[in-house]
Amino acid sequence: MSVKTIAPQELKELLATGQPIHLIDVRTPAEYTEIHVQGARLIPLDQLDPQKLLAASNGKPPEPIYVICRSGNRARMACEKLIQAGHPNVILVEGGTLACEQAGLPVVRGKRMLLSIERQTRIAIGLGVLVFSLLGYFVDPAFVFGAAFFGAGLLVAGITDWCGLALLISRMPWNQRGIDCASATTSATSKTDACSSSPTVSTCTSH
Repeated sequence: MSVKTIAPQELKELLATGQPIHLIDVRTPAEYTEIHVQGARLIPLDQLDPQKLLAASNGKPPEPIYVICRSGNRARMACEKLIQAGHPNVILVEGGTLACEQAGLPVVRGKRMLLSIERQTRIAIGLGVLVFSLLGYFVDPAFVFGAAFFGAGLLVAGITDWCGLALLISRMPWNQRGIDCASATTSATSKTDACSSSPTVSTCTSH
């Protein structure tokens, strides 16, 4: 499926014009709180509802939706979900928040995550391989297939750039904390950057 893209530098130039754009961040609340591009609104991937976004256009041609995550993988999944639902103008921000920060886009910083989703995934895979290997050695050789399962999953993730374990970990309660709808993440956050509702999209989530 073909997805339109925009480079961080192009996005920076677009934001510099002062033109309002619809930029959604599909990471977890904890990741969003740690750092996000100023003006991006939080809609976690597992809460993304394409039909609501389409309904919010009130019959008018839907405005372009720019989608961003950490490095691009989850944003691509969100774009494909929106395109399949019939949204005609969805644009992926290449390289995600990491690339945008490097390109000098204004970002909002908050409470730092103890461990990123990527690091949590590595730990889970390593722990799984270690535990099943030890069980296979000390308890029953059949447990070695558990270690093989984790290895196969890692291989598939490398080939397809999709990791089900990472998505599962992103939904864990400790990764859903971070956004308080009563206040913005920092004093530098603009009104459109705070947790709020608009005719286009609701960004509030309960934690």
